[in-house]
Amino acid sequence: MGVHDMKELAEIWSELLGLPPGEIPHDVGFLRLGGDSVLAVRMAALVRKRLGVALALSDVRVETTLGDLTELVRRHASGDGPASRTLPLTVTPRPDPHAEFPLLPLQQGYFVGQQDGWELSYDSAHYYLDYALTGVDGDEAADALADALERLAAHQPTLRARVTSDGRQHVLHAGAPGAVPQVRVYDLREASPDEIAAALRDVRQEMSTSGPDPTGGPGLDVRLTLLPGDEGRLHLGLSLLIFDGWSSSVLSRDLLTFAADWNAALPPLDIHFGDYVTSLAGLPATEAWQADRDWWWSRLDTLPGPPALPLAADPQQVRPVTMGNREHRWSAGHWAALRGQCTERGVTPSTAMLTAFGVVLARWAGHRRMLLNSLQLNRLPIHPEVQRVVGAFAATMLLPLDLDPGATFAGLAATVQATSGEHAAHNLITGVEVGREVARRRGSWRPVGPVVFQSVLGVDAAMGGGPPEDAGPLGRVVAADYFHQLRTPQVAIEVRCFELGPEMVAVFSLVEELFETDQVTAAFAEFVALVDALADGSGWDRVPGLPEDAEPGPASALRLGLLPEAAVGHRDGPPADELEQAVADVFEELLEVPVLDRSAGFFGLGGDSLLAVRAVVRLAKEAGVSVPVREFLADSTVAGVAAAVRSRLGEQR
Repeated sequence: MGVHDMKELAEIWSELLGLPPGEIPHDVGFLRLGGDSVLAVRMAALVRKRLGVALALSDVRVETTLGDLTELVRRHASGDGPASRTLPLTVTPRPDPHAEFPLLPLQQGYFVGQQDGWELSYDSAHYYLDYALTGVDGDEAADALADALERLAAHQPTLRARVTSDGRQHVLHAGAPGAVPQVRVYDLREASPDEIAAALRDVRQEMSTSGPDPTGGPGLDVRLTLLPGDEGRLHLGLSLLIFDGWSSSVLSRDLLTFAADWNAALPPLDIHFGDYVTSLAGLPATEAWQADRDWWWSRLDTLPGPPALPLAADPQQVRPVTMGNREHRWSAGHWAALRGQCTERGVTPSTAMLTAFGVVLARWAGHRRMLLNSLQLNRLPIHPEVQRVVGAFAATMLLPLDLDPGATFAGLAATVQATSGEHAAHNLITGVEVGREVARRRGSWRPVGPVVFQSVLGVDAAMGGGPPEDAGPLGRVVAADYFHQLRTPQVAIEVRCFELGPEMVAVFSLVEELFETDQVTAAFAEFVALVDALADGSGWDRVPGLPEDAEPGPASALRLGLLPEAAVGHRDGPPADELEQAVADVFEELLEVPVLDRSAGFFGLGGDSLLAVRAVVRLAKEAGVSVPVREFLADSTVAGVAAAVRSRLGEQR
């Protein structure tokens, strides 16, 4: 590696960190210079783009110094890099950009959830958001937004994506009927305050509870409300099957850029989401993928359960419509103070929030060893433009926490950061895949990780700054004035952390029916107080009062992770009748293994939830009756599925 390349690395850090290249020391970690894990992802992408060196995400840690990175890039460039982490994948445009391609694991989870396959399911997995606009040109805004959306659908083909009934995805031609999402406009410029309040309440209710469904139409719902005084609101409904959190930011920025200028043009994309997903078909053949699978599989039997939070109802008996929110916003001053404290302590703000969440959960559940589910960006740096592409790239990562009752908060955070970094270094196997194997080994089909942590702190910096505020005829965006709603399957409660301009926001999103209201209120207040103490510096050296018990005690009432499982058992032997044989034949066809025993389970034979949906579709054609996916999952043996089919046939007679 030459001097020119060394200067290029310093310039990349300068661009990401806002520091002069000549003032970046070679022996100070990326984090202490102002970086974080999100910026580290962008760093890896820039190194590939400018130096032609493909780094795995595990190669780039927040503790990495410029000297470390220089040596790492030198070794990779010379062929001396660690072969076990090399990803010899190339993303190229597919010959047919409209051909079907598979769903990624998390997409599969959302898809099965939309079929009511899981407890805590919804008919649409989606995120709804609306925010205020001022200075709106009421005569031009609707046309400008429609034009911007059409240009964006040409630039980002994922806006034209559809999902088939058996769980595959494809992109429609730009000119296909209904391919491009259409804008719906509500003109309330002459309405009274009461009429406006009622109309906004109705549209929020509709878009929150009935999200866009890419199995039957666009995965994006865009609406505009025009209000008196040149004000308005922009409404966005985004299917989680199609868009992840990073993509929603890219989409919003690109949409507003087009809306602000009829002649705006964005640099064309060389690849799209389908190209990226197709390239991942080569992952299982790599040494890196095999190593990650071995790493996870060797740990599955020792993973703890989720925090045993006390419940007001069994999740199997609950049919939630939306998730409730508890929300707190920290001022610019408090957020800046928290970032400064985190830098001084050598942990990322996301780690601090995760640790605080873990402490609160431990106190609430009464034990300190638990399994959380963390949502990750997971855009593998295998092409320079991966960060600019819209799609459902995100993945979950199962993260075990074992909180030391004698440690200070700073000590806990350091341990959590190390644990999180170690697990993220094996990200080629996603949390959905790990969870499937854990469930198979435990004989459970309840969610393995129903408590979720999600942080997108640092995304604005990773994208080169905050989103645009000037939207041309749409006026000026007032991002601080917003309303949002989430529906995500298999999740009992999650914390989401994000930036809002110079401020920081944390939200508890939860299935309200599962918990006692006063317990949720107390837990959230405790979380806010803990973060406040971290921001003012007083909370770091305290020893939080954690439970002495590492594991939950015997459950005398309903508790998460300790819920009863349905007992399933059938007499062994060959299929007992023609119907059981038909079920066995469908299993054999989909799983490509012989099915000779009526007690054989679909998942024990190598199936997964997506294949289960396909089995349901296939059985509906063979038997003339559709078995609900949830019934299939409840007893997925040959005999059990045949019994479910038989019961449905009896109902038709």
